[in-house]
Parts: sequence; C-alpha cells; structure tokens
Amino acid sequence: MANILVCDDERSICEMLDIALRRDGHRVETVQSGQAAKNKIDGALYDLIITDIKMPNIDGIEVLRHAHRVSPDSPVILITAVEDYEAAVEAVKAGGASDYIRKSPGLVDEIKLAINRVLEKLVLSKQNFALRRDAASHNSLDNIIGSSRAMEKLKQTVRTVASTASTVLIHGESGTGKELVARAVHICSPRATEPFVSVNCGAFPETLLESELFGYLKGAFTGANQNKRGLFEVAGGGTIFLDEISEMTLAMQVKLLRVLQERTVRPVGGTSEIPIDVRVIAATNRDLDRSVAENQFREDLYYRLSVIPIRVPDLRERREDIPLLANHFLKKYAAAANRSILRMNKASLDALCGYEWPGNVRQLENTVERAVALETTDELHVELPAERPKARAAAAGVGGGSISEVAPGAVLPEGVGMEGYVASIERTLLQSALDRSNGVQTKAADLLSISYRSFRHLMKKYEL
Repeated sequence: MANILVCDDERSICEMLDIALRRDGHRVETVQSGQAAKNKIDGALYDLIITDIKMPNIDGIEVLRHAHRVSPDSPVILITAVEDYEAAVEAVKAGGASDYIRKSPGLVDEIKLAINRVLEKLVLSKQNFALRRDAASHNSLDNIIGSSRAMEKLKQTVRTVASTASTVLIHGESGTGKELVARAVHICSPRATEPFVSVNCGAFPETLLESELFGYLKGAFTGANQNKRGLFEVAGGGTIFLDEISEMTLAMQVKLLRVLQERTVRPVGGTSEIPIDVRVIAATNRDLDRSVAENQFREDLYYRLSVIPIRVPDLRERREDIPLLANHFLKKYAAAANRSILRMNKASLDALCGYEWPGNVRQLENTVERAVALETTDELHVELPAERPKARAAAAGVGGGSISEVAPGAVLPEGVGMEGYVASIERTLLQSALDRSNGVQTKAADLLSISYRSFRHLMKKYEL
C-alpha cells in the first residue's frame, strides 16, 4: 500500500479521506495548509500527494511545484472546485500533476479510483522496465555457461532457492560470476517482473553508501537538493544485490542488520521508518567466517545474510567448461566487432584449458575479447595473459613495501621522457593496489593514502 500525504484547508475533507484511505490499507498523513504540506514534503518521502488547489496563502499549484522540485518521484493528484477546473487541467497537461478530481458527493470514490490508476501506472512502469532489462541482458539460467558437474549442481541450487524468499549469501573468488548467479535467482523467482537492483558496497565511502541504500531528504547534507529514494525502496517488490558485502564498515553493518530485522529503512535526515518488501542477496569473495573471527564482520549480520549459502566454483575446478565459455565469448565479441571469425585455433584452445586463470571467468572473457580485437584471420589465435611477478606489489610500494628511489644526480635512460616514466609508475601503483585489495577501489585508495575521488580520477586517466 502507499504512503500518502493529504492537504486540504477543510478539516472535514482531511478527516474523511484519512478514514477512507486507511481502511484501504494506506498510510496517511493530513495537513490543512500549503506551507504545512511543503514542510512535510521536505521531511519525508511520499508515494503519493493529494492536495486541494484553492487554499489561502500557498495554494495547491505551489504545493505541486514544490513537490516536483523536491520529490519528483512522488505523483500529485489535485482536488479541484469548479472555479479551479482550468488550473487543474493545465497542471495535468503540463505534466506536473498525475490527475485531478472535482469536489462532489462522490469525492472519496473518485479519489480511490485515481489512486488506483496512479499506483497501477507505477507498477506497470516497474514491470516494463524489468522486462526490457531482462530481455536485453538475458540474465537467466541459460546464461550461466557450463555443463560440468559443479555447474549443474549450482544451477539446481538456484532453481531450488529461487522460489523461497530467504536471504542468500553467494561466495566465490573474484571473476567467478556471482552477480550472474544472483540475477538468475531473481529471474527464476516469483519476483522476476520486479526490479533487480545491484550495488557494489566496496565502491562507495560509508556516508555515500548509506544515502544510496536508504535514501535521503532535502538538506540532509551538502548537495542534497531534493528528496531521493534509496535503493532498498527502488527495489521494492524485487531483489537488491549487495556485492562485496565484506567491504561494508562495521557501522554500516549495524544499520543493515536493523533493516534486515525490522524490514524498514530510515532515509538520511529523516525521522520516520519506511516499510520495505525486498529480497536481499549478498556476495563476497572473502572468507566471512574468518572475518567474523577477526572481528571484521558482525556475527549476527553474517547469520542474517547466510540463511542460504551458495558457492560459485572457481574456473580451475571446472576446466571442462573452458571450451564452452571460450566459444561463447568468441561468438559474442566477433558479432559485436563484425568480424568473421569462424572457430578457435586448437593450440590456443588447449592452452586456454591448461591455464590457471587466477581471474576466473572474467579474465578468460577479457582474454578472448582482446584476441578477437587483434585477429585478422577467420581462426582465433589467443595469447595467454602474462604471468604477474609475485614481488610486483612489494616493489611498487603497496602495503609495506617502498618505492625504489632514483639515486641523486641520476638521469633517465636516453629516449625516456619523465612524463611517461612517472605515468608508468603511477599506473603500476594503481594496479598493484587493486591486486592487493581484490579489486575493491576504496581499499586500494587507502593503501595508496589518497582519496577515493583521486583514485577514481587516476583509474579513468590510465583506463584501468
């Protein structure tokens, strides 16, 4: 049901709508002035706003404009008298108002119908978005490539757990396809037509992650110029996927635990709780049992998340799937690049099957994509990724090593420019920090003692 704000300067109408709409299961707040409505909109998130047009001082059109600026996702229904009719029609035509209702003896029934129309539009919009997204991305069991025993077992697990509403914890090495499994659980579930929202918990600083997950109100912090719904609300009725859950700070873990227990969220800067209906799927590439033992992850949150644990096997454990995966990526990137590459070179395929693949399926995909881009014949020849020197991170000075200093009075080798030399060192430092942090950018920035914003800028600069 919806969270509704009703504004009318006639107390009797406010009381009548409050009683009628609460009987239908809606949560209702009423105010009797335009200024009070504006204050309410500034302080809370509403699924729907109903306001009279003709009110003293601040009228309903001003309330509509304010709602459009501060909370643009909240539809507005106007209540009009005969003399307000033209203004209401213009407001609807201009796209500001969702509907208008004339005051009459049948006002309550008309408003109920209008509310149903607005909510149906919202539901259809969400369903159409979900269907378009899934048609484009093909995220289903069919997209989990592999016929090995390990993958067949994984697919069967997905089919079994998808029909439940339980929280799922997916664990596995980086690059194994944990988000793909999460999407498959969603698509195979009764929530398939509802949103699937993915968020990487390691990609946000703590304060930003809180506002992204739970939303915020206008003025909650610098730059909060309007109300914004959090991802838990956006995923309403569907699934939220919390990737890299182990990178969440202990303070955020406490807040997430409360959300899982109470099934409500409180936007940053807000005072009221908002009920949520969402399935939670989390993922990590770390050993959470060990993290719990080392007091880096809350034990109570761990048990809340791991109601149903799913492990995604490493590529090394299912080498028989490598030919299927390699040919899948060959077809995908050859079509995207409009290349007529018919098959993969046998020696290259044998080499792929014998490689250790520390980066798992993601590394294999990147390797095949690069080979397709460089291939000039109708047969794909693949060059295996270069082995990374084990001491590279220490030599780069990340996490306890030190950068080798240029001796006083030394000059660069002939033909080497300082700008390019410095750039190569910066790039090596960035890559080493990413390696040490398992790709978690906020942690990599901490290793280098630079801000997350600076780290992101350098990542973009060096196309990492």
